[in-house]
Order: sequence, then C-alpha cells, then structure tokens
Amino acid sequence: MWTQTTTNDTIKEDSIVEAIRTQLKDRSDVGIRKYNTTLDRTDLSLLDWLEHAKQEALDFALYLERIKREVKEKGLD
Repeated sequence: MWTQTTTNDTIKEDSIVEAIRTQLKDRSDVGIRKYNTTLDRTDLSLLDWLEHAKQEALDFALYLERIKREVKEKGLD
C-alpha cells in the first residue's frame, strides 16, 4: 500500500493512489470477464502488444481532442 508522510510525520493513505488502484483492479476484472484472459497471456507477439498499445493511444488522442474542443467552445481556456 502506498503511504504519504504528512507534516506531523503521521503516515496516512494516499487517496489518489488508492483510487487508481481500485480503478485498475476494476478494469482488470472487466477485461477478464469480457475476454476470459489476462495480460499474462502469451499468445500475442511483441508487435501485437505494440499494436494494441498504439490503438489505445490513438483512442486517447481522440478523447483529448474532443475535450479540447469543448474547453475552447465553452471559453474555459
């Protein structure tokens, strides 16, 4: 578990890290149910993994562009 030292040297949980850990676990569970496999699978080549990562990155770029346009349209920039 990730911890954070506060100014008075009391150790407490890092809520941001814990939230991401929960999201990662939830995402893994969804993937296991949907695809009946994990990232431990060995049937993909390195190039296959790179292609999957590239496709995810391209989706991410699309989401960023969509958000950017809305920020501009609403004058939030």
